[in-house]
Amino acid sequence: MKDIYELLKQYFGYDSFRPGQEKIVRNILSGRDVSAVMPTGAGKSLCYQLPALASDGITLVISPLISLMQDQVRSLIEMGVRAAYLNSSLTPRQLALATENAAKGMYKIIYVAPERLDTQSFLSFAMNSDISLVAVDEAHCVSQWGQDFRPAYLGISEFVAKLKKRPPVAAFTATATRAVKKDIISKLGLNSPVKYTGGFDRPNLYLSVEQPFDKICRIREYLKLHPGQSGIIYCLTRKETEYAASVLSNEKCRVCAYHAGMSDDDRKRVQEEFIYDRINVIAATSAFGMGIDKPDVRFVIHLDMPSRIEDYYQQAGRAGRDGEAAECILMYSKKDVGLNRYMIEKIPENDPLSPQQREEYIKAELACLEHMIFYSTSKHTCLRKRILNYFGENVKNDCRNCSICRKDTSVLTGHIGEAAEYDEILYSKLKEHCKRLALFAGVPYYAITSETMLRELSAQKPESTEQLRRISGFGEEKIRRYGKGITDLIRKYKSGQE
Repeated sequence: MKDIYELLKQYFGYDSFRPGQEKIVRNILSGRDVSAVMPTGAGKSLCYQLPALASDGITLVISPLISLMQDQVRSLIEMGVRAAYLNSSLTPRQLALATENAAKGMYKIIYVAPERLDTQSFLSFAMNSDISLVAVDEAHCVSQWGQDFRPAYLGISEFVAKLKKRPPVAAFTATATRAVKKDIISKLGLNSPVKYTGGFDRPNLYLSVEQPFDKICRIREYLKLHPGQSGIIYCLTRKETEYAASVLSNEKCRVCAYHAGMSDDDRKRVQEEFIYDRINVIAATSAFGMGIDKPDVRFVIHLDMPSRIEDYYQQAGRAGRDGEAAECILMYSKKDVGLNRYMIEKIPENDPLSPQQREEYIKAELACLEHMIFYSTSKHTCLRKRILNYFGENVKNDCRNCSICRKDTSVLTGHIGEAAEYDEILYSKLKEHCKRLALFAGVPYYAITSETMLRELSAQKPESTEQLRRISGFGEEKIRRYGKGITDLIRKYKSGQE
Protein backbone atom coordinates (compact mmCIF):
# COMPACT_ATOMS: atom_id res chain seq x y z
CA MET A 1 0.00 0.00 0.00
CA LYS A 2 1.30 3.47 -0.90
CA ASP A 3 2.23 5.90 1.88
CA ILE A 4 -0.72 8.23 2.47
CA TYR A 5 1.47 11.22 3.36
CA GLU A 6 3.41 10.86 0.11
CA LEU A 7 0.14 10.73 -1.83
CA LEU A 8 -1.23 13.70 0.11
CA LYS A 9 1.77 15.78 -0.96
CA GLN A 10 2.06 14.40 -4.50
CA TYR A 11 -1.57 14.89 -5.56
CA PHE A 12 -3.07 17.45 -3.18
CA GLY A 13 0.05 19.46 -2.31
CA TYR A 14 -0.50 19.28 1.46
CA ASP A 15 1.91 18.27 4.21
CA SER A 16 -0.76 17.49 6.81
CA PHE A 17 -4.38 16.41 7.12
CA ARG A 18 -7.31 18.46 8.36
CA PRO A 19 -9.05 17.27 11.55
CA GLY A 20 -10.64 13.85 11.11
CA GLN A 21 -9.31 13.16 7.62
CA GLU A 22 -6.44 10.84 8.56
CA LYS A 23 -8.62 8.78 10.91
CA ILE A 24 -11.23 8.25 8.17
CA VAL A 25 -8.64 7.48 5.48
CA ARG A 26 -6.85 4.89 7.63
CA ASN A 27 -10.09 3.16 8.63
CA ILE A 28 -11.21 2.89 5.01
CA LEU A 29 -7.82 1.48 4.02
CA SER A 30 -8.08 -1.09 6.83
CA GLY A 31 -11.36 -2.31 5.29
CA ARG A 32 -13.80 -0.68 7.73
CA ASP A 33 -17.11 0.89 6.73
CA VAL A 34 -17.38 4.56 7.68
CA SER A 35 -20.22 6.96 8.44
CA ALA A 36 -18.88 10.52 8.52
CA VAL A 37 -20.67 13.79 9.19
CA MET A 38 -18.33 16.61 8.19
CA PRO A 39 -19.29 20.26 7.78
CA THR A 40 -19.17 21.92 4.38
CA GLY A 41 -15.60 22.87 3.54
CA ALA A 42 -14.01 20.31 5.88
CA GLY A 43 -12.43 18.35 3.01
CA LYS A 44 -14.61 15.24 2.91
CA SER A 45 -13.85 14.48 -0.78
CA LEU A 46 -10.19 13.90 0.11
CA CYS A 47 -11.35 11.24 2.60
CA TYR A 48 -12.38 8.92 -0.24
CA GLN A 49 -10.12 10.21 -3.04
CA LEU A 50 -6.91 9.50 -1.14
CA PRO A 51 -7.84 5.88 -0.23
CA ALA A 52 -8.69 5.41 -3.91
CA LEU A 53 -5.15 6.44 -4.86
CA ALA A 54 -3.61 4.27 -2.12
CA SER A 55 -5.50 1.11 -3.14
CA ASP A 56 -5.51 -1.24 -6.09
CA GLY A 57 -8.77 -1.41 -7.99
CA ILE A 58 -11.47 1.16 -8.76
CA THR A 59 -13.31 3.49 -6.39
CA LEU A 60 -16.97 4.21 -7.15
CA VAL A 61 -18.34 7.49 -5.86
CA ILE A 62 -22.15 7.62 -5.78
CA SER A 63 -23.20 11.23 -6.13
CA PRO A 64 -26.62 12.86 -6.56
CA LEU A 65 -25.83 15.80 -8.82
CA ILE A 66 -24.31 16.09 -12.27
CA SER A 67 -22.64 19.39 -11.36
CA LEU A 68 -20.92 17.83 -8.36
CA MET A 69 -19.54 14.99 -10.47
CA GLN A 70 -18.29 17.30 -13.20
CA ASP A 71 -16.61 19.60 -10.69
CA GLN A 72 -14.90 16.76 -8.83
CA VAL A 73 -13.73 14.97 -11.99
CA ARG A 74 -12.39 18.23 -13.44
CA SER A 75 -10.38 18.85 -10.25
CA LEU A 76 -9.05 15.27 -10.17
CA ILE A 77 -7.87 15.43 -13.76
CA GLU A 78 -6.09 18.72 -12.95
CA MET A 79 -4.29 16.82 -10.15
CA GLY A 80 -3.24 14.05 -12.54
CA VAL A 81 -5.81 11.44 -11.43
CA ARG A 82 -7.63 9.33 -14.05
CA ALA A 83 -11.31 9.94 -13.31
CA ALA A 84 -14.66 9.92 -15.12
CA TYR A 85 -18.38 10.32 -14.47
CA LEU A 86 -21.36 8.34 -15.72
CA ASN A 87 -24.65 10.23 -15.73
CA SER A 88 -27.47 11.52 -17.92
CA SER A 89 -25.42 14.46 -19.22
CA LEU A 90 -23.60 12.02 -21.53
CA THR A 91 -25.01 10.81 -24.83
CA PRO A 92 -25.72 7.07 -25.17
CA ARG A 93 -22.54 6.75 -27.27
CA GLN A 94 -20.45 8.63 -24.66
CA LEU A 95 -21.90 6.48 -21.88
CA ALA A 96 -21.10 3.28 -23.75
CA LEU A 97 -17.54 4.44 -24.45
CA ALA A 98 -16.95 5.58 -20.85
CA THR A 99 -18.30 2.28 -19.49
CA GLU A 100 -16.12 0.37 -21.94
CA ASN A 101 -13.04 2.36 -20.84
CA ALA A 102 -13.97 1.76 -17.19
CA ALA A 103 -14.07 -2.00 -17.83
CA LYS A 104 -10.54 -1.74 -19.26
CA GLY A 105 -9.35 -0.17 -15.99
CA MET A 106 -8.66 3.25 -17.49
CA TYR A 107 -10.09 5.14 -14.52
CA LYS A 108 -9.06 5.13 -10.88
CA ILE A 109 -12.17 6.96 -9.63
CA ILE A 110 -15.62 6.81 -11.24
CA TYR A 111 -18.50 9.06 -10.21
CA VAL A 112 -21.92 7.59 -10.86
CA ALA A 113 -25.53 8.69 -10.33
CA PRO A 114 -27.51 6.36 -8.04
CA GLU A 115 -30.10 5.73 -10.79
CA ARG A 116 -27.41 4.15 -12.96
CA LEU A 117 -26.52 1.42 -10.47
CA ASP A 118 -29.24 -0.98 -11.62
CA THR A 119 -28.71 -0.53 -15.38
CA GLN A 120 -27.51 -3.69 -17.07
CA SER A 121 -24.41 -2.15 -18.67
CA PHE A 122 -23.15 -0.65 -15.40
CA LEU A 123 -23.96 -3.77 -13.36
CA SER A 124 -22.07 -5.89 -15.86
CA PHE A 125 -19.02 -3.64 -15.55
CA ALA A 126 -19.15 -3.43 -11.73
CA MET A 127 -19.71 -7.15 -11.13
CA ASN A 128 -16.68 -8.01 -13.24
CA SER A 129 -14.33 -5.33 -11.88
CA ASP A 130 -12.13 -4.97 -8.82
CA ILE A 131 -14.07 -2.38 -6.82
CA SER A 132 -11.89 -1.31 -3.88
CA LEU A 133 -14.26 1.25 -2.31
CA VAL A 134 -17.83 2.49 -2.64
CA ALA A 135 -18.11 6.07 -1.39
CA VAL A 136 -21.58 7.55 -0.94
CA ASP A 137 -21.56 11.33 -1.11
CA GLU A 138 -24.47 13.40 0.27
CA ALA A 139 -25.50 10.24 2.14
CA HIS A 140 -28.46 11.96 3.82
CA CYS A 141 -30.26 11.50 0.48
CA VAL A 142 -30.99 7.91 1.60
CA SER A 143 -33.25 9.08 4.42
CA GLN A 144 -36.88 9.95 3.98
CA TRP A 145 -36.41 12.25 6.97
CA GLY A 146 -33.53 14.10 5.28
CA GLN A 147 -33.96 17.34 3.37
CA ASP A 148 -32.94 15.85 0.02
CA PHE A 149 -34.47 12.35 -0.06
CA ARG A 150 -33.52 10.51 -3.27
CA PRO A 151 -35.34 7.15 -3.67
CA ALA A 152 -32.56 5.69 -5.86
CA TYR A 153 -30.23 5.82 -2.83
CA LEU A 154 -32.28 2.99 -1.30
CA GLY A 155 -30.87 0.63 -3.94
CA ILE A 156 -27.21 1.19 -2.99
CA SER A 157 -27.00 -1.65 -0.44
CA GLU A 158 -28.54 -4.08 -2.93
CA PHE A 159 -26.00 -2.97 -5.55
CA VAL A 160 -23.06 -3.49 -3.16
CA ALA A 161 -24.34 -7.00 -2.35
CA LYS A 162 -24.08 -7.93 -6.04
CA LEU A 163 -20.35 -7.15 -6.31
CA LYS A 164 -18.03 -10.17 -6.50
CA LYS A 165 -16.43 -9.10 -3.21
CA ARG A 166 -17.82 -6.56 -0.78
CA PRO A 167 -15.59 -3.48 -0.58
CA PRO A 168 -15.68 -1.03 2.33
CA VAL A 169 -18.56 1.43 2.05
CA ALA A 170 -17.98 5.00 3.23
CA ALA A 171 -20.89 7.41 3.63
CA PHE A 172 -20.44 11.18 3.87
CA THR A 173 -22.78 14.06 4.60
CA ALA A 174 -22.47 17.63 5.83
CA THR A 175 -25.45 17.74 8.20
CA ALA A 176 -27.61 15.01 9.72
CA THR A 177 -30.01 14.64 12.63
CA ARG A 178 -29.90 11.53 14.85
CA ALA A 179 -32.74 9.96 12.81
CA VAL A 180 -30.92 10.61 9.52
CA LYS A 181 -27.64 9.19 10.90
CA LYS A 182 -29.47 5.97 11.86
CA ASP A 183 -31.06 5.78 8.40
CA ILE A 184 -27.67 6.21 6.71
CA ILE A 185 -26.26 3.22 8.59
CA SER A 186 -29.28 0.94 8.25
CA LYS A 187 -30.44 1.76 4.72
CA LEU A 188 -26.97 1.72 3.22
CA GLY A 189 -26.26 -1.57 5.01
CA LEU A 190 -23.08 -0.36 6.70
CA ASN A 191 -21.30 -3.08 8.71
CA SER A 192 -20.35 -1.86 12.21
CA PRO A 193 -19.13 1.42 10.75
CA VAL A 194 -16.60 3.75 12.26
CA LYS A 195 -18.66 6.83 13.11
CA TYR A 196 -17.11 10.26 12.80
CA THR A 197 -18.74 13.62 13.45
CA GLY A 198 -16.53 16.62 12.87
CA GLY A 199 -16.81 19.96 14.62
CA PHE A 200 -19.39 22.14 12.92
CA ASP A 201 -17.78 25.50 13.64
CA ARG A 202 -16.73 27.60 10.65
CA PRO A 203 -14.93 30.51 12.37
CA ASN A 204 -14.30 32.37 9.12
CA LEU A 205 -18.05 32.86 8.58
CA TYR A 206 -19.64 36.01 9.97
CA LEU A 207 -23.23 35.16 10.96
CA SER A 208 -25.91 37.82 10.90
CA VAL A 209 -29.70 38.14 11.21
CA GLU A 210 -31.38 41.30 9.95
CA GLN A 211 -35.00 42.43 9.83
CA PRO A 212 -34.99 45.12 7.13
CA PHE A 213 -38.16 46.93 6.14
CA ASP A 214 -37.38 46.29 2.47
CA LYS A 215 -35.25 43.17 1.94
CA ILE A 216 -34.52 43.75 -1.75
CA CYS A 217 -33.49 47.34 -1.09
CA ARG A 218 -31.13 46.13 1.66
CA ILE A 219 -29.57 43.53 -0.67
CA ARG A 220 -29.12 46.16 -3.39
CA GLU A 221 -27.18 48.30 -0.88
CA TYR A 222 -25.11 45.30 0.11
CA LEU A 223 -24.16 44.45 -3.49
CA LYS A 224 -23.03 48.05 -4.06
CA LEU A 225 -20.70 47.74 -1.07
CA HIS A 226 -19.26 44.41 -2.35
CA PRO A 227 -18.71 44.92 -6.10
CA GLY A 228 -17.46 41.94 -8.08
CA GLN A 229 -17.76 39.49 -5.18
CA SER A 230 -19.20 36.05 -5.74
CA GLY A 231 -22.36 35.28 -3.78
CA ILE A 232 -25.62 33.35 -3.47
CA ILE A 233 -29.05 34.73 -2.55
CA TYR A 234 -31.38 31.95 -1.34
CA CYS A 235 -35.15 32.38 -1.76
CA LEU A 236 -38.03 30.14 -0.69
CA THR A 237 -39.94 30.28 -3.99
CA ARG A 238 -39.12 30.16 -7.70
CA LYS A 239 -41.02 33.40 -8.27
CA GLU A 240 -38.81 35.21 -5.73
CA THR A 241 -35.59 34.03 -7.44
CA GLU A 242 -36.73 35.46 -10.76
CA TYR A 243 -37.87 38.72 -9.18
CA ALA A 244 -34.61 39.13 -7.25
CA ALA A 245 -32.53 38.42 -10.36
CA SER A 246 -34.49 40.92 -12.45
CA VAL A 247 -34.35 43.83 -9.98
CA LEU A 248 -30.80 43.33 -8.65
CA SER A 249 -28.93 42.96 -11.94
CA ASN A 250 -27.05 45.99 -13.28
CA GLU A 251 -23.97 46.75 -15.37
CA LYS A 252 -21.66 46.14 -12.39
CA CYS A 253 -23.34 43.02 -10.95
CA ARG A 254 -24.98 40.31 -13.02
CA VAL A 255 -27.53 38.24 -11.09
CA CYS A 256 -29.21 35.13 -12.53
CA ALA A 257 -32.05 32.99 -11.22
CA TYR A 258 -31.76 29.25 -10.57
CA HIS A 259 -34.60 26.91 -9.62
CA ALA A 260 -36.01 23.44 -10.31
CA GLY A 261 -38.59 24.80 -12.75
CA MET A 262 -35.88 25.72 -15.26
CA SER A 263 -34.80 23.33 -17.98
CA ASP A 264 -31.72 21.18 -17.36
CA ASP A 265 -29.84 23.11 -20.05
CA ASP A 266 -30.67 26.49 -18.50
CA ARG A 267 -29.67 25.36 -15.03
CA LYS A 268 -26.41 23.93 -16.35
CA ARG A 269 -25.69 27.19 -18.22
CA VAL A 270 -26.31 29.39 -15.16
CA GLN A 271 -24.25 27.14 -12.92
CA GLU A 272 -21.29 27.09 -15.30
CA GLU A 273 -21.42 30.87 -15.74
CA PHE A 274 -21.28 31.21 -11.95
CA ILE A 275 -18.43 28.72 -11.57
CA TYR A 276 -16.42 30.44 -14.32
CA ASP A 277 -17.12 33.93 -12.85
CA ARG A 278 -19.11 35.17 -15.83
CA ILE A 279 -21.90 36.09 -13.40
CA ASN A 280 -21.37 37.36 -9.87
CA VAL A 281 -24.47 36.28 -8.01
CA ILE A 282 -27.10 33.54 -8.20
CA ALA A 283 -30.60 34.02 -6.79
CA ALA A 284 -31.68 30.45 -6.09
CA THR A 285 -34.04 28.09 -4.34
CA SER A 286 -32.63 25.21 -2.32
CA ALA A 287 -32.33 23.35 -5.67
CA PHE A 288 -28.97 25.10 -6.06
CA GLY A 289 -25.89 24.25 -4.12
CA MET A 290 -25.65 20.63 -3.02
CA GLY A 291 -22.19 19.59 -4.15
CA ILE A 292 -21.20 23.04 -5.39
CA ASP A 293 -17.51 23.41 -4.65
CA LYS A 294 -16.85 27.05 -5.61
CA PRO A 295 -14.47 28.05 -2.81
CA ASP A 296 -14.47 31.83 -3.30
CA VAL A 297 -18.15 32.54 -2.52
CA ARG A 298 -17.83 35.60 -0.29
CA PHE A 299 -21.43 35.87 0.89
CA VAL A 300 -24.65 33.89 1.22
CA ILE A 301 -27.80 35.90 1.83
CA HIS A 302 -31.12 34.28 2.74
CA LEU A 303 -33.95 36.45 1.47
CA ASP A 304 -36.32 34.27 3.52
CA MET A 305 -35.86 32.16 6.63
CA PRO A 306 -35.57 28.41 5.82
CA SER A 307 -37.55 25.94 7.93
CA ARG A 308 -34.60 24.03 9.40
CA ILE A 309 -31.25 24.91 10.93
CA GLU A 310 -29.78 21.94 9.01
CA ASP A 311 -30.82 23.51 5.72
CA TYR A 312 -29.75 26.99 6.72
CA TYR A 313 -26.27 26.02 7.89
CA GLN A 314 -25.63 23.77 4.91
CA GLN A 315 -26.61 26.56 2.50
CA ALA A 316 -24.79 29.28 4.46
CA GLY A 317 -21.76 27.00 4.57
CA ARG A 318 -21.29 27.40 0.82
CA ALA A 319 -19.62 30.69 1.65
CA GLY A 320 -15.93 30.88 2.45
CA ARG A 321 -14.95 27.33 1.60
CA ASP A 322 -11.43 28.61 0.86
CA GLY A 323 -11.04 29.48 4.55
CA GLU A 324 -11.20 33.20 3.82
CA ALA A 325 -13.60 35.58 5.59
CA ALA A 326 -17.18 35.43 4.31
CA GLU A 327 -20.63 36.65 5.39
CA CYS A 328 -23.85 34.71 5.99
CA ILE A 329 -26.84 37.03 6.33
CA LEU A 330 -30.37 35.87 7.14
CA MET A 331 -33.13 38.38 6.42
CA TYR A 332 -36.03 37.55 8.70
CA SER A 333 -39.65 38.68 8.68
CA LYS A 334 -42.71 37.28 10.46
CA LYS A 335 -44.32 36.26 7.17
CA ASP A 336 -41.46 33.75 6.69
CA VAL A 337 -42.93 31.70 9.54
CA GLY A 338 -46.37 31.43 7.94
CA LEU A 339 -44.93 30.55 4.54
CA ASN A 340 -42.79 27.80 6.04
CA ARG A 341 -45.72 26.35 8.00
CA TYR A 342 -47.78 26.29 4.81
CA MET A 343 -44.99 24.52 2.87
CA ILE A 344 -44.50 21.93 5.65
CA GLU A 345 -48.19 21.05 5.90
CA LYS A 346 -48.75 21.01 2.14
CA ILE A 347 -47.59 17.42 1.50
CA PRO A 348 -48.41 16.26 -2.07
CA GLU A 349 -51.46 14.00 -2.35
CA ASN A 350 -49.43 11.25 -4.02
CA ASP A 351 -46.85 11.19 -1.19
CA PRO A 352 -46.22 7.59 -0.02
CA LEU A 353 -46.45 8.47 3.70
CA SER A 354 -49.22 6.80 5.70
CA PRO A 355 -51.52 9.10 7.75
CA GLN A 356 -49.51 8.29 10.89
CA GLN A 357 -46.17 8.89 9.16
CA ARG A 358 -47.54 12.12 7.72
CA GLU A 359 -48.52 13.31 11.19
CA GLU A 360 -45.09 12.37 12.59
CA TYR A 361 -43.34 14.10 9.69
CA ILE A 362 -45.30 17.35 10.13
CA LYS A 363 -44.74 17.31 13.90
CA ALA A 364 -40.97 16.80 13.44
CA GLU A 365 -40.72 19.52 10.79
CA LEU A 366 -42.65 22.03 12.90
CA ALA A 367 -40.28 21.31 15.81
CA CYS A 368 -37.35 22.07 13.49
CA LEU A 369 -39.08 25.29 12.45
CA GLU A 370 -39.31 26.37 16.09
CA HIS A 371 -35.51 26.04 16.44
CA MET A 372 -35.06 28.13 13.30
CA ILE A 373 -37.39 30.82 14.69
CA PHE A 374 -35.40 30.90 17.95
CA TYR A 375 -32.23 31.46 15.93
CA SER A 376 -33.78 34.15 13.73
CA THR A 377 -35.26 36.14 16.62
CA SER A 378 -32.31 35.80 19.00
CA LYS A 379 -31.67 39.08 20.80
CA HIS A 380 -28.92 38.18 23.26
CA THR A 381 -27.60 34.65 22.54
CA CYS A 382 -24.59 34.33 20.22
CA LEU A 383 -25.80 33.01 16.85
CA ARG A 384 -22.87 30.63 16.41
CA LYS A 385 -23.45 29.23 19.89
CA ARG A 386 -27.13 28.57 19.00
CA ILE A 387 -26.17 26.63 15.86
CA LEU A 388 -23.36 24.62 17.43
CA ASN A 389 -25.44 23.73 20.47
CA TYR A 390 -28.23 22.58 18.14
CA PHE A 391 -25.76 20.15 16.55
CA GLY A 392 -24.77 18.81 19.95
CA GLU A 393 -21.59 20.81 20.55
CA ASN A 394 -21.49 22.21 24.07
CA VAL A 395 -20.23 25.75 23.41
CA LYS A 396 -19.97 28.19 26.31
CA ASN A 397 -18.04 31.18 24.95
CA ASP A 398 -19.47 33.77 22.57
CA CYS A 399 -17.89 33.84 19.10
CA ARG A 400 -17.34 37.60 18.64
CA ASN A 401 -18.05 37.06 14.92
CA CYS A 402 -21.84 37.34 14.64
CA SER A 403 -24.34 40.20 14.66
CA ILE A 404 -25.33 39.48 18.29
CA CYS A 405 -21.75 39.55 19.54
CA ARG A 406 -20.75 42.55 17.43
CA LYS A 407 -24.09 44.39 17.39
CA ASP A 408 -23.50 45.54 13.83
CA THR A 409 -23.94 44.36 10.25
CA SER A 410 -21.78 43.68 7.20
CA VAL A 411 -18.55 43.07 9.06
CA LEU A 412 -16.04 40.79 7.42
CA THR A 413 -13.73 39.05 9.86
CA GLY A 414 -12.12 35.64 10.12
CA HIS A 415 -9.11 33.76 8.89
CA ILE A 416 -7.06 35.59 6.27
CA GLY A 417 -4.37 33.00 5.70
CA GLU A 418 -0.90 32.64 7.14
CA ALA A 419 0.82 34.94 4.65
CA ALA A 420 -0.30 38.17 6.34
CA GLU A 421 2.47 40.26 4.75
CA TYR A 422 2.55 39.89 0.99
CA ASP A 423 3.40 41.87 -2.13
CA GLU A 424 0.07 43.22 -3.40
CA ILE A 425 1.41 44.14 -6.85
CA LEU A 426 2.84 40.65 -7.37
CA TYR A 427 -0.39 39.19 -6.00
CA SER A 428 -2.40 41.02 -8.69
CA LYS A 429 -0.03 39.92 -11.46
CA LEU A 430 -0.15 36.29 -10.31
CA LYS A 431 -3.94 36.39 -10.10
CA GLU A 432 -4.27 37.67 -13.67
CA HIS A 433 -1.74 35.07 -14.85
CA CYS A 434 -3.67 32.22 -13.20
CA LYS A 435 -6.97 33.50 -14.63
CA ARG A 436 -5.45 33.38 -18.12
CA LEU A 437 -4.18 29.85 -17.47
CA ALA A 438 -7.65 28.77 -16.31
CA LEU A 439 -9.27 30.29 -19.40
CA PHE A 440 -6.80 28.52 -21.68
CA ALA A 441 -7.19 25.19 -19.82
CA GLY A 442 -10.99 25.44 -19.79
CA VAL A 443 -11.20 25.05 -16.00
CA PRO A 444 -12.47 27.37 -13.24
CA TYR A 445 -9.89 29.74 -11.81
CA TYR A 446 -10.06 28.02 -8.40
CA ALA A 447 -9.01 24.68 -9.97
CA ILE A 448 -5.53 26.16 -10.37
CA THR A 449 -5.10 28.34 -7.31
CA SER A 450 -6.82 29.93 -4.32
CA GLU A 451 -6.59 33.31 -2.60
CA THR A 452 -4.53 31.74 0.19
CA MET A 453 -2.10 30.17 -2.29
CA LEU A 454 -1.76 33.47 -4.20
CA ARG A 455 -0.93 35.36 -1.01
CA GLU A 456 1.60 32.73 -0.01
CA LEU A 457 3.16 32.89 -3.49
CA SER A 458 3.42 36.69 -3.37
CA ALA A 459 4.86 36.56 0.15
CA GLN A 460 7.44 33.78 -0.35
CA LYS A 461 8.20 34.55 -4.05
CA PRO A 462 9.42 31.05 -5.03
CA GLU A 463 11.79 31.02 -8.04
CA SER A 464 12.28 27.27 -8.43
CA THR A 465 10.25 24.06 -8.51
CA GLU A 466 11.69 23.04 -5.15
CA GLN A 467 10.64 26.33 -3.56
CA LEU A 468 7.19 26.03 -5.18
CA ARG A 469 6.68 22.66 -3.45
CA ARG A 470 6.70 24.52 -0.13
CA ILE A 471 3.50 26.35 -1.10
CA SER A 472 0.53 24.46 0.35
CA GLY A 473 -1.82 23.20 -2.37
CA PHE A 474 0.69 22.70 -5.18
CA GLY A 475 0.76 19.01 -6.04
CA GLU A 476 3.17 17.55 -8.59
CA GLU A 477 0.75 17.72 -11.53
CA LYS A 478 0.01 21.41 -10.95
CA ILE A 479 3.71 22.12 -10.67
CA ARG A 480 4.33 20.23 -13.92
CA ARG A 481 1.58 22.11 -15.75
CA TYR A 482 1.84 25.61 -14.33
CA GLY A 483 4.98 25.83 -12.19
CA LYS A 484 7.43 27.21 -14.76
CA GLY A 485 5.09 30.01 -15.82
CA ILE A 486 4.57 31.05 -12.21
CA THR A 487 8.23 30.95 -11.20
CA ASP A 488 9.27 32.75 -14.41
CA LEU A 489 6.79 35.54 -13.66
CA ILE A 490 8.09 35.86 -10.09
CA ARG A 491 11.72 35.87 -11.25
CA LYS A 492 11.04 38.62 -13.82
CA TYR A 493 9.07 40.63 -11.29
CA LYS A 494 11.91 40.49 -8.75
CA SER A 495 14.42 41.57 -11.38
CA GLY A 496 12.20 44.48 -12.48
CA GLN A 497 11.36 43.03 -15.90
CA GLU A 498 7.67 42.30 -15.12
